[in-house]
Amino acid sequence: MDGHSKQNEPEDENKRPLFSSDLSTPIHGLFALGVLYTLYLAHQIVLPIILAVLTSLLLAPLVKKAYVKWRVPRMVSSLLLVLMVLAGLAGVGVAVAMPALDWVGKAPEGISRLLVGESTFKQQIERVSRSAKEVEKSVEDLSEEEAEKPTTVVLQTESWRSQLMTKARNGVAGLALALALTYFLLVGGDRLIRNLVRQLPREQRKTALRITHDSQSQIAKYLGVLGLSNLVVGVTTGLMCWAVGLPDPAVWGIVAALARFIPYLGVILTIALLAVVSAISLDKLWMMAIAPLGYLGLTTVVGFFIEPWIHGFRMAINPVVIFVSIFFWGWLWGPVGVLLAVPLMTVIQVVLKQIPRLRPVYRVIAR
Repeated sequence: MDGHSKQNEPEDENKRPLFSSDLSTPIHGLFALGVLYTLYLAHQIVLPIILAVLTSLLLAPLVKKAYVKWRVPRMVSSLLLVLMVLAGLAGVGVAVAMPALDWVGKAPEGISRLLVGESTFKQQIERVSRSAKEVEKSVEDLSEEEAEKPTTVVLQTESWRSQLMTKARNGVAGLALALALTYFLLVGGDRLIRNLVRQLPREQRKTALRITHDSQSQIAKYLGVLGLSNLVVGVTTGLMCWAVGLPDPAVWGIVAALARFIPYLGVILTIALLAVVSAISLDKLWMMAIAPLGYLGLTTVVGFFIEPWIHGFRMAINPVVIFVSIFFWGWLWGPVGVLLAVPLMTVIQVVLKQIPRLRPVYRVIAR
């Protein structure tokens, strides 16, 4: 009997329910909610740390290769890479910011001209506007003849410009913190990981090292190839905009390249922007369609044929999960969360795949 019962033990374990009846599942759910609330509440601290970790995962192989092959000290190579990243961000910001502010000023007038033009509807609007001004003037004349009026208190709210400057200042501070932390992670990150792995049980050390190595490999492969393909898309889009006569073609090339880091939504937004700018700037309908349709065809060819052919790498996550994660991280952290959605899901799927207990979750979200 004992032997028979022992043979049935593995079978009974496989038939255990997915959710046990004890309190572990509710406690895990509360823990997950607590983590999400912490991520939302402490985003000004958490976001720079996550940016630094992802950037260090991308640049760490270059630092290691420079040290092994050319004996370049880690401090020197790390400083050079961080300065290159800073110079690239500053260059993109300067190239995009001034034309973008100029376009923000021109956009209302251009859209009004596009939608209204010199039509009868525009004349009616101007007539109504003149009538409103006349009524306002007559009311002011009447108010002067009245007795002393009560004092009106006007509460002034913070303007959108001051809010934008506050957000920009916070963004610059977070970026500086992320770059500084990236440098220290590149210099001493390997030593920190080794010290951490030594504290784990012996059977878990290989798993921890494998997760770190696979995360570096997947992030580097994804961002490296995507960056190269986005550069091609951006240059081609800029040349296409220059050929049809759109203003600031270099800016639209940079926007087209950066937007592809946001799956689905970035391409849709860029097509809409190119369509609006083309409609405002150009006269003929067939010329208005060249830039948005050309960008759509270019991204389709690159995304479905060239990128898989270059590296044979596709996200091993279901597109529905990626799409939902973009909205989730965007809701949690705003535009920065949208940019970090895919790299974060890349690291998460590596962790889920390497840990046996979490592998069923990986199978659920896998493509």
